[in-house]
Amino acid sequence: MPAKDIYHDAVKNALIKDGWTITDDPYRLAWGSTRLFVDLGAEQLLAAEKESRKIAVEIKSFVGHSNMADLERALGQYMLYRTIMSETEADRVLYLAVPKQTVREVFDEPVGRLLIDKH
Repeated sequence: MPAKDIYHDAVKNALIKDGWTITDDPYRLAWGSTRLFVDLGAEQLLAAEKESRKIAVEIKSFVGHSNMADLERALGQYMLYRTIMSETEADRVLYLAVPKQTVREVFDEPVGRLLIDKH
């Protein structure tokens, strides 16, 4: 099983405070003989509809030497996980959790906005 990201507990606690129930820590994915782990799986009951929303959250700290190298790795994982989830649990939405500084330095920049718009 992979090591937890340095922000793992902070993201988990934020989800719980927001009313999410953590169902998987980590959320396991399988395709053929491939076994993968998304950091968290969570569910939130929608009382008015008596249904639930399901999410998976991949947490990335972006603490490497290059934000672009970290972005390439995070995007690769995100695309792989999302592709498998579209076949195995299409109603679960995948999110990428990153620090606020990463949002400013990467995702508020043109390349980051392009990735958000396309993926």
